[in-house]
Amino acid sequence: MSTLILFLPPVRPGPATEYSYTLTADGHTALRHATAPAALLPEPTRPGGEVVAVVPARALSWQRVQMPAGVPLGAGQQTPRLRSVLEGLLEDRVLDDATQLHFALQPGAQSTAQGGEPVWVAVCDRAWLRENLQALEAAGRRVSRVVPEFAPGPTASGGPELCALGTPEEAFVVLTGQGADQGVAVLPLTPMALTLARAGAPIASTTAEQDGNTLPVRAEPAVAALAERTLGQRVALHTASQRALDAARGDWDLAQFDLASTGRTRALRKAGSLASALLNAPQWRAARWGAGLLVVAHLVGLNAWAWQERQALAAKQTAVRTALTQTFPKVQVVVDAPVQMERELAQLRQAAGSVSARDLEPLLAAAGAALPDGRLPTSIEYTPGELRLRGVALAPDEETALFGRVQAAGYRARMDDGSLLLRTEVSP
Repeated sequence: MSTLILFLPPVRPGPATEYSYTLTADGHTALRHATAPAALLPEPTRPGGEVVAVVPARALSWQRVQMPAGVPLGAGQQTPRLRSVLEGLLEDRVLDDATQLHFALQPGAQSTAQGGEPVWVAVCDRAWLRENLQALEAAGRRVSRVVPEFAPGPTASGGPELCALGTPEEAFVVLTGQGADQGVAVLPLTPMALTLARAGAPIASTTAEQDGNTLPVRAEPAVAALAERTLGQRVALHTASQRALDAARGDWDLAQFDLASTGRTRALRKAGSLASALLNAPQWRAARWGAGLLVVAHLVGLNAWAWQERQALAAKQTAVRTALTQTFPKVQVVVDAPVQMERELAQLRQAAGSVSARDLEPLLAAAGAALPDGRLPTSIEYTPGELRLRGVALAPDEETALFGRVQAAGYRARMDDGSLLLRTEVSP
């Protein structure tokens, strides 16, 4: 399953609005990165591909609130009541009218709130987000997940990190990883940003920096040189594609409340993401090799077992043919050894004047021994190996008993249109 990851523009969409996008097959490596209008965006190349929209850092604000007890926060429980609760908690913290804003709760908000911890809430302009999603859907690129460019939580280094973005004329930095009570801060690209990051660093990180290890700073190529001059240290290049891939691998999904997908869609999307990870992600390569080797081993084992069975069957068939030709040397061509042997035995019995199970006398004897007392047929019809007794009427329990006695004698019996039909079990 491939994924199309695109950045939402900071302004409301129009006919000429272009989206910066990244196309990936495994969620870790970019296949293509470019910008294009919504109608010209590439489609995911494999069945089950998804479209992920990334909300820029400057379009989001982060609030940490203590949820009242008893308010359900699950994915399928985002009711108007919950939104009203959030509006009441955040109306004094945001500049815009709370009714015009979109809210999204952190992953695992239910368990976090039950543990008595505050819950992170992402806030953005609702009309802007809805219009962008509608524009993409109108262009045939239905967004399955909306993720933040940066989110609260620990960073890869375990401490504060800076990421310089923008253009040389309008550069800014995003500060993350300042602890559980700090969200994502967007600051101008100035030395003060580095000072704030150092102030939020843990003691171990501060000591390491004093020993010569600098605070992790990443930057887009367009502002890398400016960031090095402004912050006074070297920076690591971090492209838009890398940020898009990092954001798409996160657990956040801002498509909540009126923008949320159905439970079935979420389940299918989760299953598709899991299947994509199993099939393409590098960390599952060893498991894929192991599964492939297991399948190959099973196929080899099945083929070896089938070969042995074929050899055993061929040996038995050869033994039967050999027994026929050695017992009856005049048989030169073997077509069906059991049938031919039965025919030869019948001819020998006939030549010796003895009877076989297919003759009239054994059939009559078996029928007489099996029929209840006093049940006599009105007529008898005989052909080699088959005896039909007409005018025999039996009750169901009598039929069952008769069939059992006939089978014990080596014959088969059944009722056929008011007649009792006996046949030998093995016909030549």
